[in-house]
Amino acid sequence: MSETVRANGPMDTAGVMRLTTAYAESRLLHSAVEVGVFELLANGPAVEPEIRRELSLHARFLPHFLDALVALGLLEKDGESYRNAPAAAQVLVPGGEVFLGGRVRAAATKHYHTWGRLTDALRDGEAKAGGGPNAFKRLYSDPAQTRAFLIHMDANNGQVAPQLAATVDWSGIRDFVDVGGARGNVAAHLVAAHPHLHGGVFELPAVEPVFDELMAERGLTGKVTFHGGDFFADPLPATDAIVLGHVLHDWSGDRCVELLERVRDALNPGGAVVIYDQMLDETAPALRSLIGSLNVGLITEGGGEYTVSRCRTWLEKAGFRFAKATPFPQGNDTVVVGIKN
Repeated sequence: MSETVRANGPMDTAGVMRLTTAYAESRLLHSAVEVGVFELLANGPAVEPEIRRELSLHARFLPHFLDALVALGLLEKDGESYRNAPAAAQVLVPGGEVFLGGRVRAAATKHYHTWGRLTDALRDGEAKAGGGPNAFKRLYSDPAQTRAFLIHMDANNGQVAPQLAATVDWSGIRDFVDVGGARGNVAAHLVAAHPHLHGGVFELPAVEPVFDELMAERGLTGKVTFHGGDFFADPLPATDAIVLGHVLHDWSGDRCVELLERVRDALNPGGAVVIYDQMLDETAPALRSLIGSLNVGLITEGGGEYTVSRCRTWLEKAGFRFAKATPFPQGNDTVVVGIKN
């Protein structure tokens, strides 16, 4: 008889009870970001009446709310004074190297409600976010939403980018294009880490103004080139390497093969495709990756996370030789490299 695998040990009654109200902990974080607690306390410690006054909050709930944030480890309390805990100061205050506020806001305003329809999705197998295949084009039609979403994407890939620069051998590559590369955060990290590289980002045309701003901010204007288009409809630029980061998980297997064939056609002889996603372990997938897969499925029509072996099958169907798969040291992403036959 095979042994049952439990990632965190057996669940007890107290664990079940805590799990059934775990959404409350998420909402504490979401609301703290929404009302600006961490941003306010970045200026220095404050007592509850000061926080209430500065953020225009009501006295009824605030004391227990702040103490709950302390219990979560997001705030620290010294006497009557509250201050940001180190983790909150690092990732929940705007202007830091990695700011997760956009990601928290997306979870609060979009994912939280979408997950409320998981039972419906289990019954009918359909996405529940209401986006459809043209969701990005509609999103990018509004400049304010475009900017907010792309900053959110920076938070998503901020931890991945330095690991991608360190894990993949870029020494034999002259230039690359990050397809679906948002406003160029990953591309900027790669060219900064490897000055011999010239980068590119292939995205919908509406992203270009926000891309230009980021390149100017990083001092990389001219080192990374923007290419506007739809990666399923328009030709991809010729290059030595193409990066597909958090892209394939948005599409069905057939569409992934179609996109990889388009990538193969664009690559120079012997070129490489570099893919990263929260790929699932063959025998014991991590809970975080499984939740990520369900989240993608709730948002997209045919997406979900996938195993390395499935990725290898797609690559070989599209005319690539599978080279290697390497889990990143931090987080749940795995990078796969395929070489054009």
